[in-house]
Amino acid sequence: MTYTATEPAGAWRGVDLGTRTVSYDERDAILYALAVGARADELDLVFEDRLRVLPTFALTLAQWAPDELGARGGFDTTTALHGSQELTVLAPLPRSGELTLRASVGEVWDKGAAAVFEVLVESDRFVAKWSLFAPGSGGFGGDRGPSKPALPEGVPEVDGVLETAPNQAALYRLTGDRHHIHIDPAAAERIGRPRPIMHGLGTLAASTVHLARLLGAHPADLTHLEGRFAAPVFPGDSQALRAWGNGTDVAFEVGDPERPAVTGARATFA
Repeated sequence: MTYTATEPAGAWRGVDLGTRTVSYDERDAILYALAVGARADELDLVFEDRLRVLPTFALTLAQWAPDELGARGGFDTTTALHGSQELTVLAPLPRSGELTLRASVGEVWDKGAAAVFEVLVESDRFVAKWSLFAPGSGGFGGDRGPSKPALPEGVPEVDGVLETAPNQAALYRLTGDRHHIHIDPAAAERIGRPRPIMHGLGTLAASTVHLARLLGAHPADLTHLEGRFAAPVFPGDSQALRAWGNGTDVAFEVGDPERPAVTGARATFA
C-alpha cells in the first residue's frame, strides 16, 4: 500500500496522542539491563534484592507514543527514521509498578524534503522526546527548526571502547521493539544493510551504561540524556566511545570519528 498524507505535517503540532497506564515488574527491568550491557556482577542492576532500575528503561515503556502517531497517519512508518532522543529524569523508577504516561506531538519542523516530528511523553518520573525524521512530509511552509549541534572540540577526557554482544539486538527486541530489521537478515537487506542492526535506543542506552563506568558514576544516577542517531551499529561491533567535559556532565560520541553512530550526545549523572 502506498502511503498518502491526508493533511500537512504541520497540522499535527500539539495533537494529543492519549494517556496510557503501563505496568512492569522486576523481571522486565532486569531483562532490559542485560539487553543494554549490564554485567552479571553488577548486582544492583540484575539482582532483584538490590535492584536499581536504569532510567533509560522508561523509553521502552513509552514507545507506544511515537508508534501511535505513525498509526494515526502522521508519517509513513515504512520510511520514517528515529532521528534523535532526549530523556529527563524527574524521579527514580520503582522496581516494579504502574506509570501513567501522557503523550502529545510537540514541534513539527519543515526540512524541505522531510518533516521532523517531535513526540513528547510526560509522567511524574520522566519526560522523553522522540524526534522522527519523515521523508516526503516536508514542504508545508513551517520553520526548519534547530541546526545540528556542533561537534565537541579538543582532546576527549574519556576515550574508551563500547563492546556490543553478537546477540544484543536479539535480546533488546524482547524489551518491546520487535522490528524485523533487528533480527531478520532478509529484512535488514531490504533497507540496504548486510545484516540485522542494533536498535538506536539500545545503542544509546548501552553507551550510557559503559560511560558511567568510565566516569566512575552509577548508570542508575542518570538525570539527563540526549543523542542523535547518525549511522547504524551492528551487534558484535566494537565502537569508540569518547566524552568531553568535567565530572559527570559530559558531551559524547559513539563510533568512528569520521562517521559516528551517535553524535551530538550528552549525559548527566547525579
